[in-house]
Amino acid sequence: MMAGSLLISHFTPIISLYLLLHSALLISAVNITHLLSPYPDFSDFSHLLSTTTVAADLSQRTSVTVLAVPNSFLRSSDLIRRSPSNTNIADVIRYHVLLQYLSVQDLRRFPPSGKLIATLFQTTSRATNNFGYVNVTYDAETNTTTVRSPAAYSQPPNSATVISLIETLPYNVSVFSVNSVIVPYGFDLLASETRPPLGLNITKALIDGHNFNVAASMLAASGVVQEFESDEGGAGITLFVPTDDAFAGLPPTANFQSLPADKKADVLRYHVLHSYYPLGSLQSIVNPLQPTLATEDKGAGSFTLNISRVNGSVAINTGIVQASVTQTVFDQNPIAIFGISRVLLPKEIFGKNAIPENPNSIPGAASPITSLSPESFAPSPPPDSSNGRQSPVTVLRVNFAFFFFFYIGLLYVFV
Repeated sequence: MMAGSLLISHFTPIISLYLLLHSALLISAVNITHLLSPYPDFSDFSHLLSTTTVAADLSQRTSVTVLAVPNSFLRSSDLIRRSPSNTNIADVIRYHVLLQYLSVQDLRRFPPSGKLIATLFQTTSRATNNFGYVNVTYDAETNTTTVRSPAAYSQPPNSATVISLIETLPYNVSVFSVNSVIVPYGFDLLASETRPPLGLNITKALIDGHNFNVAASMLAASGVVQEFESDEGGAGITLFVPTDDAFAGLPPTANFQSLPADKKADVLRYHVLHSYYPLGSLQSIVNPLQPTLATEDKGAGSFTLNISRVNGSVAINTGIVQASVTQTVFDQNPIAIFGISRVLLPKEIFGKNAIPENPNSIPGAASPITSLSPESFAPSPPPDSSNGRQSPVTVLRVNFAFFFFFYIGLLYVFV
């Protein structure tokens, strides 16, 4: 009996560590829209979370405070009435996500002069100086907590008062209601209306840039180029375009040409960020994990790119392929087009194993994907989405069940 007790004592820290890590994993997957679902007065705010890329950003966080705006305040704001671009809306919503957990008691500890708290908007590199922060103050006489832009000369709506606590998961997630939308300093919700459209013909720009004939042909054949050009307004777009040599370097295992039309279109959307990033912004990007146009189509957390600076160049990693920016094809706000060294292959389509370059490819050789027509993008029957793989949720449940029963077995044997 004593030996069993000693063995149990020996294993207890390991089991506790596993359960702690398992709990942290579950917390990281908290769905804010699910927390808001019992509250119909926040349906509009929840809808904005799910239809922008903010939900994807939140899935990477484990400690946040969300300032949710009720329908009555949201519908009367310029955020809804002026119909700005999705990226502009997303950045304003990001400004309502504080990057630390705050309880009701925490809100009452802030001094009257306030304290700066970083928001999710600060991580986008589109927030200059400290304008991605909010200043949180507490007035003990009125028992009021106010959240405002830290800029001295910011214009309304630049502040909101906390109304009440809606939901909380202690030390990880809290959701408070506020009485106004808060717009970051210098943020122009009317930018997409006041800026004249560029009207760039992307296909022609690629042909004029030389060495992008394959990409230009694919964009024209698929029809997705019209989607890209329609997104030139608002926050703009950034395209990463593989050179002809990059397509020629695709190994046979990539099997790109045999993809159905919808998958080819997904790969093309995967090469586009729904924001304008000049080269300098890419080199100093704060949040390396970036959603793409394919993310908006397929769901939060999927089809993302990891952008970083490696050996003085901008590197773009898909998880199975790493490419580098080789040249600037076009750069005029709101559109940036960069040539890249390899085709960006998403792991959601091509699996999770790294794909090397074709060792037999010769620079300047003809690409295996040379002649494309709209017929090559004709609709085909949707493939089996399961692809024979277990979902992460299933694997998580199986692993937890295994360790649970293993632990119970140890107790039975040694006790």
